[in-house]
Amino acid sequence: MSYARVLVETDGGSRGNPGPAGYGAVVLTGDGSRTVLAERAEGIGLASNNVAEYRGLIAGLEAAAELGAREVDVRADSKLVVEQMSGRWKIKHTDMRQLAREADALVRGFSNVTFTWIPRAENSHADRLANEAMDQAEEQLSSAKAQAPPAAPGWTGATGTPTRLVLLRHGQTALSVDRRYSGRGNPELTELGLEQAAAAAQHVGGMSDIVAIVSSPLGRARQTADVASQVLKLPVRVHEGMTETDFGEWEGLTFREAAQRDPELHRRWLGDTSVAPPGGESFDAVHRRIARARDELIATYGGATVLVVSHVTPIKTLLRMALDSGPELLFRLHLDLASLSIAEFYPDGGGSVRLVNMPPPRV
Repeated sequence: MSYARVLVETDGGSRGNPGPAGYGAVVLTGDGSRTVLAERAEGIGLASNNVAEYRGLIAGLEAAAELGAREVDVRADSKLVVEQMSGRWKIKHTDMRQLAREADALVRGFSNVTFTWIPRAENSHADRLANEAMDQAEEQLSSAKAQAPPAAPGWTGATGTPTRLVLLRHGQTALSVDRRYSGRGNPELTELGLEQAAAAAQHVGGMSDIVAIVSSPLGRARQTADVASQVLKLPVRVHEGMTETDFGEWEGLTFREAAQRDPELHRRWLGDTSVAPPGGESFDAVHRRIARARDELIATYGGATVLVVSHVTPIKTLLRMALDSGPELLFRLHLDLASLSIAEFYPDGGGSVRLVNMPPPRV
């Protein structure tokens, strides 16, 4: 049975912001009887209030679409979601822009959608569902921490529970086929690249302790992260700090072509991490950027396991930091497409590496 007009009441929350997060949404008849047609609720691991609120909106709109509704009145106690979706507030945060695009794509499938802010007291049904989902998220996170492996391996002497970063390189693109410098350009994954991403996602799907997914903003990483998101049932948080090196005017060139174009500069670049490509970014600058991003991840997800989907240089840099090694590692370590590595960072400043360059299952 389909319903021409429905109400969607939605809510989301986080205990810690970010912290254990979940959303709730209820679809009701729009004839005044408020008959419940559908409920949606899910714990989404570690996330912010705003991410959970947007996820609730998306779930509610999806449920309304499944019921065949043509007109939807959305009611939510999130001023941010209502104002942004109504077009009155700008969307500045990267995570919110992506979620708003997903919600807007659903909105375009209806003939009319309105957004109305309501006080929390008038949103009790969705609020109850969201709190039940947050309870679920807390249980999942507690279980994941209980299953975490012992502290420091070997004789490192590091103490405390580490923040574990599962580092996934994106899948194949047309530029990687020809081994061309691929920095801030935005090539899409090839058909093989999508298969690699799917294989890697199935592997990380078996890691029950992953509580969050963080991705570079570049398309090839986002495509890879989105596949993992579907398997892990976790939202993707975009972090600008995890983007690839800016190769400047060498973007799209092969090693040989860049060496022929700027022979002296290219030679210096290979031996000195403070040297940048023309119009680009030095490896020293990348190291500082990745250090800031790592510290932010530790501050947000300390003691938990996070899937980080990124690129060659950021992943090598994180491994270098965990090993406390010199810049030579950047030039001597090989990372396959869609490969997995694991770096751990301890509260006392120590680090360790548990895995390097494990390729995805054969595709």
